[in-house]
Amino acid sequence: MSTSSSDGLDERIDELVDEIVEDYYNDIVEDQPDDEANRAYIERDREGGDDQLWNDYFSEDPTYSAQIFRRRFRMNKNLFLRIVRALKQNFIFFQQRKDATGRWGLSSLQKCTAAIRLLAYGTAADSVDEYLRLADTTAHSCLHHFTDAVIHLFGNEYLRRPTKEDLQRLLYIGEQRGFPGMVGSIDCMHWEWKNCPTAWKGQYTRGSGKPTIVLEAVASQDLWIWHAFFGLPGTLNDINVLDRSPVFDDILEGRAPRVRYMVNGHMYKLAYYLTDGIYPKWSTFIQSITLPQCPKQASFAKWQEAARKDVERAFGVLQARFAIVKNPVRTLDREKIGKIMRACIILHNMIVEDERDGYTNRVNISDFQEGESSRTSEVLNEIPTLFNDTFPDRNDLRDRQTHDRLKNDLIENIWNKFGNQD
Repeated sequence: MSTSSSDGLDERIDELVDEIVEDYYNDIVEDQPDDEANRAYIERDREGGDDQLWNDYFSEDPTYSAQIFRRRFRMNKNLFLRIVRALKQNFIFFQQRKDATGRWGLSSLQKCTAAIRLLAYGTAADSVDEYLRLADTTAHSCLHHFTDAVIHLFGNEYLRRPTKEDLQRLLYIGEQRGFPGMVGSIDCMHWEWKNCPTAWKGQYTRGSGKPTIVLEAVASQDLWIWHAFFGLPGTLNDINVLDRSPVFDDILEGRAPRVRYMVNGHMYKLAYYLTDGIYPKWSTFIQSITLPQCPKQASFAKWQEAARKDVERAFGVLQARFAIVKNPVRTLDREKIGKIMRACIILHNMIVEDERDGYTNRVNISDFQEGESSRTSEVLNEIPTLFNDTFPDRNDLRDRQTHDRLKNDLIENIWNKFGNQD
């Protein structure tokens, strides 16, 4: 075979190889799913989206009223702008910056609005694309940066244990409702985990239900959540969660202020929570009476069950404000799930603080604020220590005799205070 014919054969072989490779590549591209094709850059006109958002809600003459803003953002405009300003000042992610081409990126309002919409409506990340003009991956990034920032900036203030002043106000409200020494109600809520890994479903699923994660919370009459313990698997009931909960750590470790209150002529030194029937009969828990045998017991059951609903109402309002907590959570990362729940509770408490003066069913605390009322409950100035007799231990918290005596005194107190109304 001559050299020329050999070269021609080699060229023909190279051409055939190129054709085969090209056909194979085209077949792969045609078989790609639609979501792969959507990963290509899309010109979303983010500047136009920012202008639209500003004109709709934040301009001097916005398209939508303050009432519509409150409904869609779950909070008043001044509170939302306060959060945006704080995030913009402290986190680079929420600052509007130029990219490598000199073009401005997404604004702080777009990023924070995207995060709030995902929390409030619990929808897929790309549901905000058409209005705010940002992709689903960017929306996810906004959500997780937003939750981290809210926890970092506002967590210490809006998810704190009650201070001495807070505790005195809670004791006053409890006294006005017929329960001296009561500082709130405690219960658990389950959040369904849709994308729970298969290997973990056994420990997060109870019976034939769905995998869930448990939130233990303490709430007061104004729906403020004072204690939140989240992350335990849904196979645990309220008692199992309580065994792992840090709800009494401040008392046992001497960090909680001392409390003293009078019920039916008897002095007590440990505040208590209202609970449902599953909780144990400890000196720090007061349950209702399942089958009242006399008018006094019936009156106590009525008022206890009404007051205990505070925590149930708090759970309901939390889920109504932030549908992401009501809908099954899709995130795989347990740490991110915990941050979402924590951030929603912080935002919930911020909204409570901003709007509590407008509540119609709250206890009137004007006398308490003016300091003119006679109180049977008080918070002492000193903190219990190991060097005096007031430092409680677990046996004091779980004392059944104290529980029975306190419950009987509360039955008499409720009857003396509200018996005529029943």
